[in-house]
Amino acid sequence: QCATDIPQQFVELYRDDPFQSAVVICVILSFTVWILGLLTGDLSWVDRLWSILPVFYSVHFLSYDPTNPRLRVMATLTAAWGVRLTYNFWRKGGYQLGGEDYRWVYVRRMFSPVVMEIFNFVFVAFIQNFLMLALAMPALAALEYADVPLGELDIVAAIGFSLALALETLADEQQFEFQQSKHGQAPRLTKYEREYADGFLSSGLFSVSRHPNFFGEMSIWVSYYLFAIVASHSFAPPSAIGAAFLICLFQGSTQLTESITLEKYPAYAAYQESTSRLWPFFSFIHTS
Repeated sequence: QCATDIPQQFVELYRDDPFQSAVVICVILSFTVWILGLLTGDLSWVDRLWSILPVFYSVHFLSYDPTNPRLRVMATLTAAWGVRLTYNFWRKGGYQLGGEDYRWVYVRRMFSPVVMEIFNFVFVAFIQNFLMLALAMPALAALEYADVPLGELDIVAAIGFSLALALETLADEQQFEFQQSKHGQAPRLTKYEREYADGFLSSGLFSVSRHPNFFGEMSIWVSYYLFAIVASHSFAPPSAIGAAFLICLFQGSTQLTESITLEKYPAYAAYQESTSRLWPFFSFIHTS
């Protein structure tokens, strides 16, 4: 009887509390990702949800007030982001079985098997899932302050989000074109001859930032957070957690990515010295 009551209890929870119902979904998904990782040995299950869950949570909050114009704008923007990122992940083989991110091999070398399992449970499965929920928290603020009309700062937030999405899209396109031609999956291009020899892309957007796509992704969620500031007329600290934590996470993942690249391509050291790590054009910020 207790088991049969669970669906009804969740329906009641969904009806009464948008945040708690989202947390329940997040916990279920966290356990699911953890179990799948144990069964398959593949730690990228959570990566396959990255472009999906922030959109899901944004729509989840919209479902409580479908006519809310700010929530509609926010859900539309996240949907555009999610479709684009899902496509990019799919074309790189991310959804294939065994399509684990190459960096996990290096992460496993850093820990003992026991510590790695703890890391998998705490960080990979749970912290990353709750981060995806946290990224969508500005939509909860927009729901709570539904009486605040759209204004000029909402337009600023939407433009910022759109420009950051365009930057990330262009950077991913340039990187995909280079990697496809480098690995013989597309015709080699004369403009990349020097970079084929170096082993990495350093032209286009990558001439002004070593990771313009990372910068674009962080900017997307900072722009999304602006909607919460506008709606609440405050800095809305709970809504800032997602963007703030994502920025911190990118510092670690960028460091890992660059250490791997430097190990493979010695010429990368000179590129680090001449080009900003994240901020475009700020060549004096070249943390190596």
